[in-house]
Amino acid sequence: MKQVTTMLMLFIFAFRLSAQSPEPKAKDVDSMDHIIAALYDVISGPKGEKRDWDRMRSLFHENAKLIPTGKNQQGEIQIRYWTVDDYITTAGAGLERDGFFEVETHRVVEDYGTITHVFSTYDSRRNLSDEKPFARGINSIQLLKDDHRWYILNVTWMGENAAYPLPKKYLTK
Repeated sequence: MKQVTTMLMLFIFAFRLSAQSPEPKAKDVDSMDHIIAALYDVISGPKGEKRDWDRMRSLFHENAKLIPTGKNQQGEIQIRYWTVDDYITTAGAGLERDGFFEVETHRVVEDYGTITHVFSTYDSRRNLSDEKPFARGINSIQLLKDDHRWYILNVTWMGENAAYPLPKKYLTK
């Protein structure tokens, strides 16, 4: 019985280690500006370019969620809750296949103590040289600052559409 218990404990310990995020680049997580820049950078790249998904995992708290929102074709509000790995599995192949560049164009920040909320307006393009974005929207990013680094807790986003144009207060000034 003791041997089975010891083996079970080792399995649980190994599982916890494998579930932890990769070690982040210090420069990615040392400031709010750097972690947001790293978030946009890691999902962006030309058609056919692999993304550094371990880098993306390293930016997020282990319990973080990515939450796309909007209306479906029937006009109903739709919300999905993805882990970082769900996002990579669901969206990653398309980003790499088609090319995708998301650029922050405006930011509004509110913070208190260890928490920070960022409303980050974005433009999305297939190529950086595209004259106009194919999409715009807002990422609502919740961050946590501990004694050592910044973490992304959640990213909730909604793309602009006819029913919800981007308000002027969230556009570049």
